[in-house]
Amino acid sequence: MNSDALDSYEKMPDEKRVDENKPRLADSPQCERVFISIGSNAGEKHLNVCGAIDALGQLDVTEIKSVSSLYRTEPFEQDSDAWFINCVVELKTMLPPLELLDRIEEIEVNLGRKSKRGNEPRSIDIDIVLYGDLIVRFPRLCVPHPRMAKRRFVLEPLAEIAPNVVHPLLKSTASDMNSKAIGQKVFREELYNA
Repeated sequence: MNSDALDSYEKMPDEKRVDENKPRLADSPQCERVFISIGSNAGEKHLNVCGAIDALGQLDVTEIKSVSSLYRTEPFEQDSDAWFINCVVELKTMLPPLELLDRIEEIEVNLGRKSKRGNEPRSIDIDIVLYGDLIVRFPRLCVPHPRMAKRRFVLEPLAEIAPNVVHPLLKSTASDMNSKAIGQKVFREELYNA
């Protein structure tokens, strides 16, 4: 099938990083394993990405399970020369896909995202890459992300935290897809420290 189908963070007070009072989800069958890609190539890129991670961790019936390192990545399919900071976050959530998308879009607006038009620079870009083994096709949302298999800025951090997760359409692991993706420079910059 076609594959198309922290230096500033360290200064942030600990209480801004994780809400220790938030109830934690049990490993229940109602929870889905979801992978979210986060990127920024405008403004305070590290702070934008870390702010998005923190906001995802505050969502109801959602728990962050792991976060990749932060990567400095060459612009890909972009109208800008500004490099990105990217990462991938693994969540356990009970939010259904479209409700999760609504919450993600709220986070983007709160972090200064002005528009989703074109490939212009953005303060924050958050995408649902995988939602369990679901195949979702709505006008607003396609999961698995239709271009993830060509995007090293998604695959490299995904393979770091979940090398054996399987794309439900391509039947390839994150590690396999990453080894075949070419044409984009991706450098691990630093570990994410919650």
